[in-house]
Amino acid sequence: MGHSLLCMMGFFLLSTVIYGNAEAKPKAELRADRTAVPVGGSVTLTCSVNPSSSSSSWKYYWYRDGKSYEALTNGQISVSEGGLYSCRGGRGEPVYYTEDSESVRIDTTVSNRPVVTLYPNWSEIYRGETITVRCEIHGGDTEWDYEWETNSSIKPPNQTEYRIRSASSSNSGNYRCKGRMKSSQNKTTEWSDSVTLTVSDNKPRPVLTVSPSWLSTGASVTLNCQVEHPSAGWSFYWYKAVPDLSEKSSSYELLPDGSGTAQDSYIIHGQTHTAGCVCRAGRGDPEYHTDHSQPKFVWSADVHSAASLTVSPDRVQHFTSDSVSLTCEGNFTEWRVRKFSEDGRLSDCRRMTGSTCNINTSESDTGVYWCESGSGEFSSAVNITVQNDGNGPVLVSPVHPVTEGASVSLSCSLKTQKILSNVFFYHNDKLIQNDTRGELKISAVSKSDEGFYKCQYSGRESAQSWMSVKVTGRSSSPVWLMVGLVCGVSLIIILLLLLYRCRQSKYSCFTRSIQSESHSPGSSTNHGVNQNETHVYDSLQHGTADVYESVTQVKNRNGSDEYDDITSSLIEFKDLRTKMDIAPKKYLKRAKHTYMKQHNSFVYYRERKQHNTRNKLLCLHRRGIMEGAINRKDCRF
Repeated sequence: MGHSLLCMMGFFLLSTVIYGNAEAKPKAELRADRTAVPVGGSVTLTCSVNPSSSSSSWKYYWYRDGKSYEALTNGQISVSEGGLYSCRGGRGEPVYYTEDSESVRIDTTVSNRPVVTLYPNWSEIYRGETITVRCEIHGGDTEWDYEWETNSSIKPPNQTEYRIRSASSSNSGNYRCKGRMKSSQNKTTEWSDSVTLTVSDNKPRPVLTVSPSWLSTGASVTLNCQVEHPSAGWSFYWYKAVPDLSEKSSSYELLPDGSGTAQDSYIIHGQTHTAGCVCRAGRGDPEYHTDHSQPKFVWSADVHSAASLTVSPDRVQHFTSDSVSLTCEGNFTEWRVRKFSEDGRLSDCRRMTGSTCNINTSESDTGVYWCESGSGEFSSAVNITVQNDGNGPVLVSPVHPVTEGASVSLSCSLKTQKILSNVFFYHNDKLIQNDTRGELKISAVSKSDEGFYKCQYSGRESAQSWMSVKVTGRSSSPVWLMVGLVCGVSLIIILLLLLYRCRQSKYSCFTRSIQSESHSPGSSTNHGVNQNETHVYDSLQHGTADVYESVTQVKNRNGSDEYDDITSSLIEFKDLRTKMDIAPKKYLKRAKHTYMKQHNSFVYYRERKQHNTRNKLLCLHRRGIMEGAINRKDCRF
């Protein structure tokens, strides 16, 4: 019984193995060394059937796009056409076939070359900016389907361009593309070269610089705004900082013509008071803006009436642990005192009582201080320097500028006492006093006294401090000096032109010469008046007055030509023609004598020559001279 059962079980197992193996049909496997046929090249396909030990008995059948392609005993072929390839194995007679392999797509590469471009083509994109990744294929009118390949976490759609409206770091990566002909899906381009897109999650903040930091009379202030990538198509916006005490910050107002400039610099003309400046940059469409820069300040040491700052004690340098008070003055109720430290940090006074800031000095208190009112006014700025050497001296010098012409005294002091003698004083590192005196006195300060001062005592030097000199009563601006010079020269030129035109117009009325008595009938007696001097008279002008257009003296009585070509101005006589026409003989002699006496009957012309020749008086009358009744000597004074 047991033996029979054992035989039945063995038979069952043998049947399972035999029939199971018969039902497990082998499947061919197809491999390709590449998926696209390069231009002028080929692709190698390999077909195999497992187990490989019996592979020599297999014959391989190849198919392309579902149609029989070729039957070979070799399991490897080279193809140069694109298509969907598969294979299977067969053996025996009748032929026993394996299952078909998985299909492999082989593409044919065309010569068109795709190119990936970024628009705008910036080396780095910031979070929130808009950027377009574009695949361009040149050559022919072929329509393409596009494929993208990227290692970024977001894959582009299969379109010619991929527009990222609000970029983030997830879009960072390498991008490449290729095109597939719509008319023949087996024909594709090669992959383009990769283009790297880098998106920064940090919003950029430009850096603003101001030059000069301290204002001087007539100088302009230049602002420079620098972004991390300055050549990437930025435009710039320029603002002034307006204090906002309620928010403990500042608001920003655009400076004139300070919106969207192409240059990264901006010049402020005529700035006279302390002011804060800010910039930011923008680019793209829609425009993306950076953060505002940190405020930078241009300081003025000049005290003005709207807001001012006083320091007690009134000196620039202080010892550590000194009590220093800075008081804001002006017609405002709210104030804050601000400090710009040596390391570039901006801070507010921590101990503010009303309008006064109280400081128990330490080395960190060195910096520039100024007041800001609730109405947006800035005071003048002052330097405060804290001496960290407890045994060294400090220079006692004024905080505010010294007016030109005033007197000033500089001294040297230790923490415990004022030094009274044997102090060396330096101006711009040049020794200017080294005697037994303890003070440097300047009786009348001039602009040349401006500069850095320091003192030395017992081999120890103080820090150096700047003493500013304020010029009053005159403008030192070279611009205004130039304007004044140009205006003065222009005015002189205009006056000379007017004078010239006036002389020309005056002479133009008298250019026609009149005939003398020698050229008129019955005038022979006129030659007897003076044989050495001849006058040429123009004809009378029309009107009620007797007016000659001109008179020209030809030669003087001595026969010299010193007075040649002298032409008189307009000559006018009173109208006595009525009386003379009625009784010419009766009134002729009286008229001649009367004309000689009356001022209105004479016209004289003064001509200056090289030797300052004396003035000549030329007398005229319509009939008197021509009749010869008036002698030339009667016309002399």
